[in-house]
Amino acid sequence: MDYNKVAKEVIAAVGKDNLIAAAHCATRLRLVLKDDSKIDQAALDNNADVKGTFKSDGQYQVIIGPGDVNFVYEELIKATGLKEVSTDDLKQIAAKDKKFNPLMALIKLLSDIFVPIIPALVAGGLLMALGNFLTSKGLFGHQSLVQMYPVIKGFSDMIQLMSAAPFWFLPILVGISAAKRFGANQFLGASIGMIMVAPGAANIIGLTAKDLISKASTIGAYTEFWDIFGMHVKQTSYIYQVIPVLAAVWILSHLEKFFHKKLPSAVDFTFTPLLSVMITGFLTFTVVGPVMLLVSNGITDAIVWLYNTTSFIGMTVFGGTYSLIVMTGLHQSFPAIETQLLSAWRNGSGHGDFIFVVASMANVAQGAATFAILFLTKSEKTKGLASSAGVSALLGITEPALFGVNLKYKFPFFCALIGSAVGALFAGLLQVVAVSLGSAGFLGFLSINATSIPFYLLCEVIAFAVAFALTYFYGKTKAAAVFAAEGNVATAETSEKAEAKEVAAASEEVEATLADEVIVTPIVGSTVALADVNDPVFSSGAMGQGIAIKPTEGVVYAPADAEVTIAFATGHAYGLKTANGAEILIHVGIDTVSMNGEGFDQKVAQGDKVKAGDILGTFDAAKIAAAGLEDTTMVIVTNTADFASVTPVATGTVAKGDAIIEVKA
Repeated sequence: MDYNKVAKEVIAAVGKDNLIAAAHCATRLRLVLKDDSKIDQAALDNNADVKGTFKSDGQYQVIIGPGDVNFVYEELIKATGLKEVSTDDLKQIAAKDKKFNPLMALIKLLSDIFVPIIPALVAGGLLMALGNFLTSKGLFGHQSLVQMYPVIKGFSDMIQLMSAAPFWFLPILVGISAAKRFGANQFLGASIGMIMVAPGAANIIGLTAKDLISKASTIGAYTEFWDIFGMHVKQTSYIYQVIPVLAAVWILSHLEKFFHKKLPSAVDFTFTPLLSVMITGFLTFTVVGPVMLLVSNGITDAIVWLYNTTSFIGMTVFGGTYSLIVMTGLHQSFPAIETQLLSAWRNGSGHGDFIFVVASMANVAQGAATFAILFLTKSEKTKGLASSAGVSALLGITEPALFGVNLKYKFPFFCALIGSAVGALFAGLLQVVAVSLGSAGFLGFLSINATSIPFYLLCEVIAFAVAFALTYFYGKTKAAAVFAAEGNVATAETSEKAEAKEVAAASEEVEATLADEVIVTPIVGSTVALADVNDPVFSSGAMGQGIAIKPTEGVVYAPADAEVTIAFATGHAYGLKTANGAEILIHVGIDTVSMNGEGFDQKVAQGDKVKAGDILGTFDAAKIAAAGLEDTTMVIVTNTADFASVTPVATGTVAKGDAIIEVKA
């Protein structure tokens, strides 16, 4: 890579006078710009040395790759005369002129709390959908499947229990996630959630207030009120609730931090958790819980009223704007609302979750528009992206289709909005609603009230057909010149690539022979699919294929016999090259470069030769958490394109020496 050339191309694309500040992490340039509209995005998209770009937290990030990004950054600093700054300083610069938006802050808060627990809710939702499928009358006749085939009743009952559990004990899940977000002990957060569901737990397991239970096993847990110094405190169960738990854990976090500061270290370990939980619990049952429950029920009632009042008109407007909402990130708050709608439906009020239905229409419509582009574009790169992004959108993940394809051409996005609005219109007319969470796409029929499944599928087909047809015909007529120009560019690029290959074959020798290899885990912990990592650079595969690990110990081991090619001074990332040609990036945590080495201890230097299992460095997970960051560690084969396949082979927990990635030459 010609670092000077790449730096100049990046500067030209974003505008030299448009640059305010620049920093870099292990893989990307991080830029703060005056005006994002001045970016020549096409130039960066077509730059072979730029692996991708995205905007996050006021920073425009350009993905270069490990090792190379350091040198490109140096050349950029030389060419622009900008002062070198850390990523932490860059965050402050980016936020300096950014006005505080309380609504967006709330949305981000809800997103941070709910995104981690969505898999549990989706699993419970799909199980709930299966239970509805087995027990609903009218789907296959006047009787349900359980009534028709009594032999499956036991299986059905088990499914009902498993599906209900994540929602019964939702406060515990929210308590854990909220505690992490607020900086409290996650297990204390879980304890608050347990306390809030405890009064209802008796009913769940078939007990009532009249049952005779020894005081040894319960302390007044099954009476309607506690009599506390003459004050009657109602034993309210907060099963299915969200807002009361958020408020309670927020109080817990402040109490815990207060006692950590005020109590001597000799008693801190014992009395901080005791006092924090006890005071929070008392306040929850006496004040916070009842007030927040009223707020929660009020919000749910308002949403149900809105649905009842606006009917199909409201659904149409919502469907036509949903993807716009996704662009702002506001949709991240919807799981909290949907949970309340489902809770209300289970308690006999409301109609169910109409937000899920609208989201499904929007996702399918955006996927349809993306598939239309697949048939219109002459760019092989766009074809590949459109095919994968289209499938992803149909399965409920719409961001790749939105940002990777449809917004690039603009008109597919608006055609999809029309398709979504039409699909939502018919869904409103037919009163299609969801009774559980799930995948908001074609597979979403599993979450729909059983008798409405045929109508749901019909609405999905309508949304798909309208969006696809509008996009395709607009692309063939009004936007035909765009795709004709793409064809000319593609032809020219093909010729250039062919010439380049001929030159390379004639003038270069292969320096190394790639060979099959098994990479062992550098981290002890639990595996996480790369697609689930909360960083688009890694989750998108832009840096290459691999796997992520949630650590249970703070030691980084060499994953193979290799040479250390990159050893960041901050200790958060390592680059290695094996004898068989695999280039491996180990990135400890997400955005941990901002810690400037705090909590990291590097044991190797660039150029060192290591054996599999040698210690590369250590890190303090507690300090990473205290900084409000995740310690999830990515293990990436950055030269994935050089191999026939790079396949993760590990699931669940991994110990030192366990194989995690199989590389085939």
